[in-house]
Amino acid sequence: MSGVLDQVTSVKVKLGLLVAASVTVAWVVAAIGAAGGVPYWLSLPVTVALALGVTQLLAVGMTSPLREMTAAAQRMARGDYSTRVTATSSDEVGQLARAFNSMAEDLGAVDRQRRELVANVSHELRTPLAALCAVLENLADGVAEPDPATLRTALAQAERLSALASDLLDLARVDAGETQLSTAEVPVVVLLEEAVAEARATGRDVRYDVRVTPPTLGVVADPARLLQLVTNLLDNASRHSPTGGVVRVSAAATSDGWRLEVADDGPGIPAAHRERIFERFGTLTDTEGGGGTGLGLAIARWVTDLHGGVIHVVDPEPPSTGARMRVDFPTDIEEPLMTQPTPVVPAPTLPPVPAPEPAMDSLFGRFWPDAGVPGNVRAVLACFGVGVLAALILPFRGLGIGTFLVLLAAGGVILGFSVNRRSPFTLACAGLCVLLAATTFLRDAEWIVVLCLMAGGALCVAALVNGRTLPAFVLAGIAWPLAALRGLPWLARSARGVSGHGSSASAVRTGLLSLLGVAVFGLLFASADAIFAEWVSALVPDLDLGSFVLRAFVAVAVGGVVLAATYVALNPPRVEPTGATARPVAHRYEWLVPVLLVDAVFVVFLAAQASVIFGGHGYVESTTGLTYAEYVHQGFGQLTVATALTLLVVWAAARKAPRETSADLAWLRGSLGLLCVLTLVVVASALYRMHVYQEAYGFTQLRLLVDVFEAWLGLLVLGVLAAGVRLDATWLPRTALLSGATSLLLLAAINPDAWVAQHNVDRYEDTGKVDWFYLQQLSADAVPVLATLPDDVVGCALSGHELEDDDWLEWNLGRHRAQPLLEEWLPAGGYDSTSCAAASD
Repeated sequence: MSGVLDQVTSVKVKLGLLVAASVTVAWVVAAIGAAGGVPYWLSLPVTVALALGVTQLLAVGMTSPLREMTAAAQRMARGDYSTRVTATSSDEVGQLARAFNSMAEDLGAVDRQRRELVANVSHELRTPLAALCAVLENLADGVAEPDPATLRTALAQAERLSALASDLLDLARVDAGETQLSTAEVPVVVLLEEAVAEARATGRDVRYDVRVTPPTLGVVADPARLLQLVTNLLDNASRHSPTGGVVRVSAAATSDGWRLEVADDGPGIPAAHRERIFERFGTLTDTEGGGGTGLGLAIARWVTDLHGGVIHVVDPEPPSTGARMRVDFPTDIEEPLMTQPTPVVPAPTLPPVPAPEPAMDSLFGRFWPDAGVPGNVRAVLACFGVGVLAALILPFRGLGIGTFLVLLAAGGVILGFSVNRRSPFTLACAGLCVLLAATTFLRDAEWIVVLCLMAGGALCVAALVNGRTLPAFVLAGIAWPLAALRGLPWLARSARGVSGHGSSASAVRTGLLSLLGVAVFGLLFASADAIFAEWVSALVPDLDLGSFVLRAFVAVAVGGVVLAATYVALNPPRVEPTGATARPVAHRYEWLVPVLLVDAVFVVFLAAQASVIFGGHGYVESTTGLTYAEYVHQGFGQLTVATALTLLVVWAAARKAPRETSADLAWLRGSLGLLCVLTLVVVASALYRMHVYQEAYGFTQLRLLVDVFEAWLGLLVLGVLAAGVRLDATWLPRTALLSGATSLLLLAAINPDAWVAQHNVDRYEDTGKVDWFYLQQLSADAVPVLATLPDDVVGCALSGHELEDDDWLEWNLGRHRAQPLLEEWLPAGGYDSTSCAAASD
């Protein structure tokens, strides 16, 4: 789809169409979601994702030539002029790309000619200069006498240098366009005889055969330039002719002008090189019969162009195998012509420049390089399959086996494509994720299931990047949603992989025919057999319009989330810090004084706690005016925050404390160890306060969760103490993550709603007080406990529950255990609200 807008001739119009397409897609998707009853929290991300996808597909063709030009310009700056950019669009960017290609061809030709000029001119200058120097050296040393023969040898080499300088001067005139023709009537026979005389003066052992038809042929031309043309052709032919060979020169009148031909008996010119020999310095190799600077034939073409003619190489007349030059001239030259710079022959067409780096590399930088991850069709199809599975199972069903199957499929796909799948840490996280996902069919309490799933997600991203530090875990969590952008180039490569398969069309055709066959025969058999129809209805969901829209949104959302995680698995970002380590402070007191003051505050607080223990409840009431239950509830949250802040203080002090001497290590271990021990006492105090408050006001899910969180913080403090023994905490972040997930798993294992219900039932039996409304809000996990209440009040606790009619994909252990009890109590006819109110807190 990158070439959809190629025919649009304006960038402004393209941008307008791009915006219009994105807005239209977003509006259509949002309208379909609203009509299908899709909740906004699901409709919004899917709408944004699809709009971004359309924008990416349409915009890639607009920006790729610019990225290619950037890459090509960088290579040209290093001297590589072979790169070309793709120029398929008709707008200003496409015109710029074509101009860039033309410029690259010109620069490449100029660079090649420059290199050949240096090489060829250096070669041509070296031989006569060496010979001339040798002759002059012999004369200077008295080895040779300055006789006419010796002087003629020196003169020949000097004349050779002069001829080369003359050719270079002519070349400069060609480039400058400074030469003007001076035409006159030229007898062709006289011109050719003069040129042959000059050619014989070179002393080459060849014969010249001159023929002019008619012998009186005369033409209008510049005599000097025309003589230069013939001389260069004869020089080229005699140089390539074998000893004793014949150079044939012919001129003849034609219907629209006259023709000049020069042929030799040399090795000839291959057809592939016939155009190149007329370029400046366009010589052939010695094995091909080449030699010289390559300026002679380039000047011959220049003179031909001045006269309005055409020069080219034609096949020799049989049985000859040599080279045959043909020049066709018009009869008259209308007016003297000013030369124009010789056009540069375009370089051969080269393959396009390799795809440049993705544009988003500048956005993500070193944090997340693309690393050339190849497209993976199997990964995309697997993620799509997970999305379809989720669309079939999740809508209109509660948590159960179906949810677990979707999570298991998603985790299997992500782990299967992870580059870190063999890491022990990754495998441990994968095992915990499976156990956490199992809570979807073991527990009906959504709050603990959601927490377990969130913990599983944190474990998943940490495992995918194989992180070791807390910042790495945080960055991994950020990378998952960012993969929706970072993975777009990879997704495009995967899509090109699908279209690049030769069998893709047949595969699509096979799939469509298979689906058609299953649908047709499935409908026939379903209408013919009731049992088969029941099986089909159990497997195939109801696909009315509203259901189809919701399932489509679920498929896109789940498939996109899994696809983003799969890209993180294939190409993990660089989440581990690579900068310099923390710099310790210059003086010990800079970190020690704040830590000791915090220790002192902890000691004073614990002294206050001791006064409460020894003074009793009366001391609390007389001093603060609060009951003991109110007193303990007042400070629990603050103590939890203090525990978490203590871990932050320990981390900061450990980074800044110098460790050069044994005294430094002793102070570090002593001060921070004391702080950790005092923190453990605070943790115990916080847990005791919560226990007292629960005994006074009842047990709730939130209070239980906070208890577990505070206990986990205490476990982390113990880990910090253990790390302080060896001053090595590299293992602590992973341990904290795994222990936190394990704590949630253990909380789910004790059946928290049943635990809360049991303690409230025990409290009711002891005190006669209970919050029936709260018990009615508990999940089905608590029903077996609530059913043990006395018959006169059991309805007070169970009235908030309903009988469920779950299929096998919605099967849940908590609801399964509650169903028989609810079937027994709910039809009994309600409950006595008066008796329930009397027993309520």
